[in-house]
Amino acid sequence: MQIQIKIPVSEKLALRDPESSELGRSIVRQGVVLMQQIGFEQFTFRKLALEINTTEASIYRYFENKHRLLLYILTWYWHYLQYVVLFSLQNMEDTTLKIKKVVEILSKEPPEDLDQSGIDKKIIYKIFIAESSKTYLTKEVGSINLERLFKPYKDLCALIAKLFHDHNPDYPYPHSLASTLIEMAHFQTYFKDNLPSLTDFGHEPDNAGVNAYLEHLVFSALTK
Repeated sequence: MQIQIKIPVSEKLALRDPESSELGRSIVRQGVVLMQQIGFEQFTFRKLALEINTTEASIYRYFENKHRLLLYILTWYWHYLQYVVLFSLQNMEDTTLKIKKVVEILSKEPPEDLDQSGIDKKIIYKIFIAESSKTYLTKEVGSINLERLFKPYKDLCALIAKLFHDHNPDYPYPHSLASTLIEMAHFQTYFKDNLPSLTDFGHEPDNAGVNAYLEHLVFSALTK
């Protein structure tokens, strides 16, 4: 399956569409690599400018600040996850199998061959695990929400919540369970790799245990 994720960019997310120029594409692709290497806190546009042989001012023509760049990166990933979920479920009828597939998608690294954009999905996945909560754990969350910059994340949650509702229409908390599933997928993976005593999977080489735990969490909640 070959796909191309295209983000509908608003001026609230990026001042200029990064995909419209070679410099913009370089800002995103090398920004992803640098942010994963040194972390969001240590990442600066000055450091990125040195990496891609441009000026700091040139980067600011595309993104207001590094938080908007992080939002752009994760918006790409939220769109990507939604596409993969829809594509993977299109020939399934059984809601139990659909839910298991969604859990698998959320708890595993993306494969190598799903996109032709040149964006490294495995690195974005690592950013998603380590940095995604920083998009909304900020004092500006209200104003960012008013700008509708969390809509792709909300759309992904709504898609999963509908699946939970289809599985058990009497379950009263499908949206809460959907957002919990997404958050737990990255928190448990982060804890497994960095704070293993907070999980039961600290010495496991992959995310099989995380996947099993998330299935248990979801189906325990949804059981009639």
